[in-house]
Amino acid sequence: MGRTVRDGLRLSAEQEQFVELAREFAAREIRPRGRAVDEADVESPLDVWEKAAALGLTSFMLPEKVGGGGVSLLTQVLVQEELCHGDIGIGNLVTSNGFFGAPVEQLGTPEQQERFLGPLGTDRPPLTAVAVTEPASGSDAASIRTSARREGDEYVLNGQKTWISNAPYAEMFVVFATVDPALRSRGVTAFVVPRSAPGLTVGPPLRKMGQRAIVNAEVFLDDVRVPVEDRLGAEGQGFSGLMRTFDASRVLIGAATTGLARAALDFATSYAAERVQFGVPISRHQAVAFRLADMATRIDTSHLLAVRAATLYDEGHAVTQEAAMAKLVGSENAMWCTHAAVQTLGGYGYSREYPVERWMRDAKLEEIEEGTSDIQRLIISRGLGAR
Repeated sequence: MGRTVRDGLRLSAEQEQFVELAREFAAREIRPRGRAVDEADVESPLDVWEKAAALGLTSFMLPEKVGGGGVSLLTQVLVQEELCHGDIGIGNLVTSNGFFGAPVEQLGTPEQQERFLGPLGTDRPPLTAVAVTEPASGSDAASIRTSARREGDEYVLNGQKTWISNAPYAEMFVVFATVDPALRSRGVTAFVVPRSAPGLTVGPPLRKMGQRAIVNAEVFLDDVRVPVEDRLGAEGQGFSGLMRTFDASRVLIGAATTGLARAALDFATSYAAERVQFGVPISRHQAVAFRLADMATRIDTSHLLAVRAATLYDEGHAVTQEAAMAKLVGSENAMWCTHAAVQTLGGYGYSREYPVERWMRDAKLEEIEEGTSDIQRLIISRGLGAR
């Protein structure tokens, strides 16, 4: 028997178990580490990753046939929200192999899926990465310049990637390159490249505003040779696989940001009930009470948009527009809610002694990665017929 939750969903027994597992892990292992990880700046908490892997939290999103949980996107949304309620940077680290797995699942053959995803379903999985962004190519993924030149049974890759999550630790990369820049999206092709490949090097960690649990770096490809059998799909299919990957990952960003915003509301509400000014708790002052009410309303909006997009995705519908809405609203609401939490704490909110200033820095990334808010609005407007 499932239970009714605040959005009217009736969860299956399996979904309840996953959500409860994620909630307990977030409270026990993730939340207590958030501040220390932020202070460390460029070190991923690999011990937390290993504990999560032992519980299946790093692989539950992968297909069952390769040792994953084989769960729906809706289940992933519910779990992601709970993990990121603990800490969004660590929560995103825990599920980051899902981002690598998506293009392999979308474009790969059954043999490739077993070969590349099988190790991710073990108790001690490797970390992985997806290399798309370049110094001159961010939101316009069709303009990537990393080249893939075929020579017999191999491709030779040359180029530079930047802001690659997990790059310092990753043992495998899905690299998106182009067989012909003039073809734009029709030339983009995906390859799986091991870290050990000669000519692949990783730069030093990039220092960031927030979400420091995931370490980013540049990746350089200098005459990296990749066997044809490690190409995912046919030449030119990489862009469509990437866009399908974004349809799911943007929904998950909507869920992650909802979890972060919930954490900010929880902390601000508790603080407002205890902080006394003018003889009463500040939660009884209308200005503060209305701010908390707006936070709660925005959080439910974000949650419901992510749930709707995930449900439609699981039913086989195209969700490009709905995914863009979930990411846009979730990320901007998280930014608003974390700012509101800082404002509620006043001077204490500006102090690093309390987590809300960190959460506000963490929230900003989600308005930028995987397509900025401007790009999401462009996608939504095109879905409405605006060209």
